[in-house]
Amino acid sequence: MNTPDTAVPVVLAGARGHGRWHLDNIRRLQDKGIVRLAGVCELTPLTPAEIPEGLGTPEQSADFGALLATTGARVAVVCTPIPTHTDLALTAAARGVHLLLEKPPAPSYAEFRRMADGVARAGVACQIGFQSLGSHALPAIRTLIQGGAIGEVSGVGGAGAWARAQAYYRRAPWAGRRRLDDVDVIDGALTNPLAHAVATALALAGATRAGDVARIETELAHANEIESDDTSCVRVSTADGRQVVVAATLCAEDPDDPYVVVHGSRGRITYWYKQDRVLLQRAGHGPEEFEYGSTDLLENLVDHLTDGTPLLVPPAATESFMRVVEAIRTAPDPVRLPEGVWRLLPDEDRRVVPGVDALVAAAADTLCLYSELGAPWAFPTAHPKEVSP
Repeated sequence: MNTPDTAVPVVLAGARGHGRWHLDNIRRLQDKGIVRLAGVCELTPLTPAEIPEGLGTPEQSADFGALLATTGARVAVVCTPIPTHTDLALTAAARGVHLLLEKPPAPSYAEFRRMADGVARAGVACQIGFQSLGSHALPAIRTLIQGGAIGEVSGVGGAGAWARAQAYYRRAPWAGRRRLDDVDVIDGALTNPLAHAVATALALAGATRAGDVARIETELAHANEIESDDTSCVRVSTADGRQVVVAATLCAEDPDDPYVVVHGSRGRITYWYKQDRVLLQRAGHGPEEFEYGSTDLLENLVDHLTDGTPLLVPPAATESFMRVVEAIRTAPDPVRLPEGVWRLLPDEDRRVVPGVDALVAAAADTLCLYSELGAPWAFPTAHPKEVSP
């Protein structure tokens, strides 16, 4: 363990919104002597009340590069709007500062490649913030699969039935947008709030690299007054013949924890990634349930820097996810659901699509798209080959 004198200095870019979680996590790791919050980059400085007790008075500036220089930061955590990720990552890399970059890492495959290649050339470490990929459940599930617990794996499904109030899309100018000021944003259900379901399903299918993707089909729709998708599904056909289908909605009637299910010839494994909980169901056995711990990605990054521990989520581990982002980016604009398909819950100020919870579950269970399950508003878009970078 590091001592206070050797704790790794960290700068956090983007400390509001989801960035508050990072502030609390940095505080936790600072209490353990692992890191030290050296600076906060925000357009408007945090007030003392916004800084968790125990973090002191970190230096603050809206100039990210200057802040990295004056604080002597060794690690930067980037939790800013999606379109800013690549430039901020390269700003840090140019100064030899290692990175924890929030998901999605970029709004397009080209921007992702620019980021990943630039970071590699600079020789700095970069961890992508898919915390679900830090779960100890993933290697345990892979061990079950390799041991033949559920027979031959045919595919992986993912289901995310969540809810977001209409105010969610008013929280920032880029929220719910595909593009803003002629710049890609791609803030949709599958690419941002439920991106973990996509990345985790691909990881359990053993399809994390760009070359693992043979074909992508998308079905994108929205009930809310946005231009991006809030109810969508995607099917990835992998190079080894497996199917990965992830269905998502932010218009659920009864929101529940998202999950990923691995389908085998003699059983299935269901993984609730926010709970690190696994259910094994197989022929000739009763159901077995397991709970696992998780390795924090910032802590793993520091361990990588101090003793060479392998990174859990380097950029290469998210290439196939970024192929999905690119397919969604280049797909036709999402279908706008007519009023008869959704209804407003006034008390919660949110729109729901009746029946969508069951549709999401059925897609993960059958590896079918919404249109194949009879949703009249779903229109498939196929990308026969992986999108060129």
